[in-house]
Amino acid sequence: MFLPLHDGVPLKNIRTPFATRAIVGVCIVLYGLTFYGPLGPDAMVAGLGLIPAVLLGTEVLPQGYPFVPVELTLATNIFLHGTLFHLVGNLLFLWVFGDNVEDAMGHLRFVIFFVLCGTLASLAHVLVDPHSHRPLIGASGGISGVVAAYLILYPRVRIWGLFLKGGIPLRLPAFWAIGFWFVLQFISAFFSADDGIGWFAHLGGFAAGAILVLRMRRRDDPLLARIEAREAHAPR
Repeated sequence: MFLPLHDGVPLKNIRTPFATRAIVGVCIVLYGLTFYGPLGPDAMVAGLGLIPAVLLGTEVLPQGYPFVPVELTLATNIFLHGTLFHLVGNLLFLWVFGDNVEDAMGHLRFVIFFVLCGTLASLAHVLVDPHSHRPLIGASGGISGVVAAYLILYPRVRIWGLFLKGGIPLRLPAFWAIGFWFVLQFISAFFSADDGIGWFAHLGGFAAGAILVLRMRRRDDPLLARIEAREAHAPR
């Protein structure tokens, strides 16, 4: 287990991470509508969640579902959560890492980045389990992309987090903290029993974030500029 608590990296390009806060707000509102709204959890999940078999046309939901064109459920599912722990855990990752990635991209590009990572994560889940009837929901895929971007942008920043089953508080460089988290995702994806968690969505979102951040960050980002300059002058 790894839960980030604080990184302390100051914002340099924006004053307030409006996009990060907006995504947090949307997830909280939809959680409230899911469990306390008029439709109920089953209808909300069927209406906005991703069901691979439905997306690929091998199964059909009752009339009126999903609420959006079925292709859009690749994105809409990332704003739903099934339990309070699911919601709080995901939003904690987004709160700690999202503001600094948003700072490196700008508000609009960060929203696009998050949705793209979540959509590609959903697609990875479909490719691995195309016949699944189980709905996929949760921001984990998009957040995995944010985590990958943070690792590339701030690999040496020290992060306070809770580690291992007992929740041991440690302050470690992002490279080690996120590396530990990634290893857990990888092991779970390939070696864990079917526990209903879209582990391959996490891996897909992480890969998407690592690729997209190089295109979507600000051109004047000093860290990546140094990396690019070093690679450009490296011997071939």
